[in-house]
Amino acid sequence: RDFCLSRGLGDVYKRQTLEFTKMQGCGNDYVYVNGFTEKLSPEEKPEIVRSLSDRHFGIGGDGVIFINPAEEADFEMEMYNADGSRSEMCGNGIRCVAKHLYDYAIARSEEMRINTLGGMKGIRVKVDEGEVTEATVDMGAPRLDCHDIPVKCDGKFIDGTIDVGGVKVQGTAVSMGNPHFIIFQPLTDAQVRELGPAIEAHPMFPKKTNVEFVRAEDGILNTAVFERGAGWTLACGTGACATAVAAGLKGISPLGEDVKVRLPGGDLTINVKKDLSTVHMSGPAVRVFQGEIDW
Repeated sequence: RDFCLSRGLGDVYKRQTLEFTKMQGCGNDYVYVNGFTEKLSPEEKPEIVRSLSDRHFGIGGDGVIFINPAEEADFEMEMYNADGSRSEMCGNGIRCVAKHLYDYAIARSEEMRINTLGGMKGIRVKVDEGEVTEATVDMGAPRLDCHDIPVKCDGKFIDGTIDVGGVKVQGTAVSMGNPHFIIFQPLTDAQVRELGPAIEAHPMFPKKTNVEFVRAEDGILNTAVFERGAGWTLACGTGACATAVAAGLKGISPLGEDVKVRLPGGDLTINVKKDLSTVHMSGPAVRVFQGEIDW
């Protein structure tokens, strides 16, 4: 900085401070920025997101979520993956958005409507001693038509097969505002590690896809998630919903009842209506820390 100032280059060096809150839902962690007070241009956000999400040189997280004012809803959730790409929806993230809004008295209602690229979502929070501890989200209806997900096919892709580097993988494609490919096929740990990133970028999925590897055991859907734009994550809320939908379609778990989806970071409770009209997701929302960072 002294070098710049001594040469009349003070304008070249501009230090800006960004206030943030780090929160997580079942280990699915994001950096949250209050868009009411922090004004960033759309052009600079992807680079800032990549910097903030870096777990070694930044704050660290699966991405960054901006909480913004909205005209047709109470608020807007603007979500980015860790690689700087924009994403439509995050189930764990939106619960934390509701917690941030309530805990910081931006909204003091226990019911909210939050707009996302994946559609409008209704949320009801559970409050304990003045703070939100968990939330239930009306995630809307799952989309099964290939063109809506999207998948390069016609009709629905349920128990369909794709070729991944010579391996035949059977799965079901579901959108919960963002695309998912759910696999119940028995696979080794080594196969899962290799197939996750390969399926995410498979040409069948023009916008890439999240990938869920599921093992049903004692009524619980044990799920590992390779998240589009973020890699292996401890949890994925939309993924848990898509998993419960696919399990219901296959008769592995019941429709119209609470189903436990167990992710590496914790459990989510999912209820898929029998007529597939909507999916409800319930789970925790936790504030880790807050602060400010120079960038």
